[in-house]
Amino acid sequence: MRFTMPERRSVRRRAPGLALLAGMVASVAAFTPLSLPTVRANPNTERAGVLEKGVLTVTLDAKRALWSMNGPHRPPMTIEAFAESGKAPRMPGALIRAPQGTELRLAIRNSLGVPLTMYIPAGVRAAGDPAMDSVVVAPGAVGQMTARLSVPGNYIYRGATPNGASRAMQFAGILSGALVVDSANAPAKPRDRVFVIMGTPDSTWVAFADTAPPSLAARNGLPVGRLVWTINGESWPGTERLHASVGDSLHWRVINASREPHPMHLHGFYYRVEAFAAPQAAPFGGATAARMVVTQLLWPFATMSMSWSPNRPGNWLFHCHIAIHLAPDSLSAAPDDPDMRDMTGLVLGVEVGGRAGVTMAGTATSGPLRRLRLVAEGGRAKPGLLVPDSVPAMRFVLQDGQRTVAGGRDFSPELDLVRGEPVAITIVNHLGEPTSVHWHGIEIEDSYMDGVPGFSGNGQRLSPAIAPGDSFVARFTPPRAGTFMYHAHVDELLQQGAGMEGALIVRDSSDSLPVDDHVFFLKGVPNSREHPLEVDGQAVPDTVVLHAGRAARFRLMNLATVNVDPTADLTANPDSAVTSPRDTMIVRWRPIAKDGFDVPVAAQGLVPARQAVADGETYDFMYMPPARGMLHLEFRQNGPAHRLIIRVPIRVE
Repeated sequence: MRFTMPERRSVRRRAPGLALLAGMVASVAAFTPLSLPTVRANPNTERAGVLEKGVLTVTLDAKRALWSMNGPHRPPMTIEAFAESGKAPRMPGALIRAPQGTELRLAIRNSLGVPLTMYIPAGVRAAGDPAMDSVVVAPGAVGQMTARLSVPGNYIYRGATPNGASRAMQFAGILSGALVVDSANAPAKPRDRVFVIMGTPDSTWVAFADTAPPSLAARNGLPVGRLVWTINGESWPGTERLHASVGDSLHWRVINASREPHPMHLHGFYYRVEAFAAPQAAPFGGATAARMVVTQLLWPFATMSMSWSPNRPGNWLFHCHIAIHLAPDSLSAAPDDPDMRDMTGLVLGVEVGGRAGVTMAGTATSGPLRRLRLVAEGGRAKPGLLVPDSVPAMRFVLQDGQRTVAGGRDFSPELDLVRGEPVAITIVNHLGEPTSVHWHGIEIEDSYMDGVPGFSGNGQRLSPAIAPGDSFVARFTPPRAGTFMYHAHVDELLQQGAGMEGALIVRDSSDSLPVDDHVFFLKGVPNSREHPLEVDGQAVPDTVVLHAGRAARFRLMNLATVNVDPTADLTANPDSAVTSPRDTMIVRWRPIAKDGFDVPVAAQGLVPARQAVADGETYDFMYMPPARGMLHLEFRQNGPAHRLIIRVPIRVE
């Protein structure tokens, strides 16, 4: 698992020698030359270089620059950055983009004072093309690279230096950028947007990675310091606000230029993954293009092309669903957010305006209105503390008429709705802090109900945070049956980890509840006393009963705080090894839905029962047990060791 805690953790987990290290970093910062250029955010809308007669000529200068990590009002740090000749350094680096068949001529000037290795991905070239994909440039020298851009797609170029931080991040500083090869028949002026995700270490992180002995790094577990998460060089709320109108067709290229995974979630709508590439994907669980999702996992250094069309006005989010990548700290929190409950980091806001003849959706409902209550209960989290053991248990309690359902101490109950049936859910806040609820995956008619305080809605009508002792009524009509989730969207890291999350299942009114219909909801943190890793609220799950010859539906979902991309294996192996990279007893199941959207019939063939389930994703599978016996549904860390984290025993009768 690739995981970096924010600054708040380092307050409680200070490595030996940190005070000396911090002093050293402060001294370095004190002598930063004021003559260094300042890094500017790159919106990735302008092509670098000169394109002429089928040749794109680009000159980049790798140099030291000043970067203000949390905006211009914070002290800057020095960092390695790329600048086009005669221009300011950019974050990410300049956009290299050209049509298929273009010859790229790239000159790289090394002004860093240490050797620089420049990489262009080999995938841009046709098979058999002998051109080099890297060059080492000596300090003060200029390196030359050429490449025939033969394969359309989204790529990452990068520059590395011989130090510990560069080896850990796979490039130095912010020496990375997008390389886009358009198809030969693409329009001359692209009608898409390019978004580059980066996780940039602060100076303390860099100093620790460059100087700490391996034994100290091993004892401390994670580098001291933090990563700053950005999209096109900015962190929410400073990221670009995107604007669209109802009926527009939006095409985005999303590039993960970081060493960590990012499940990218779109509020209110499905999007189609048009292309997907993951050169460093984990070996278990894959991704396929041409499918509809609300959340798509981008492995480290993965890329995707996506398209979607908003059919309802309002304000909608597109963001990484890992709570740690949205959590503010004492440096990034806004002045009006002293309790650090708002989002920062990997978030884009999309403001969708109406179109002539289209009225605001969701202002009225037809048919009987079902009324439910979700009551938020639990303690109050002290600001600045982190999951797992510093946060009290929290949960929602469901009230449905005369029936009250409580899930568990830190687990919220399943919410069952009916497709096409309007519902009014009153959220009552009995916590000691504000909260809100997002209906994850549901195509909400009115974004005011979407649950992002201060943003969801339209114009001046913005969704509020639900204050302690107050309530809010969310009204919507689920348009499709499927497997979804609901969860808090205030202080996500703390409130979701504390239990403010649950399954949301929508069924057709004509369906009877199948006997063998099972939800497997993964949540929690490994080795936590207060909020342990659980399936359906149980750290030691009860045995699930299936029946031989009867189809069983498996609904898999993940909102675990740390294990953001585990795999789920359904195996007949009676002995679950702690590590199991090659289990030969994996059974076969049939995929039927992703994020509540039905898989095309042609893609519903039997496949090995092994699936990566990222934070914010849901998957539905059908399994037909052929005979009596024992099975296990195992959740394992996604990686070569495939380490077991929790398992559910299954008995077939």
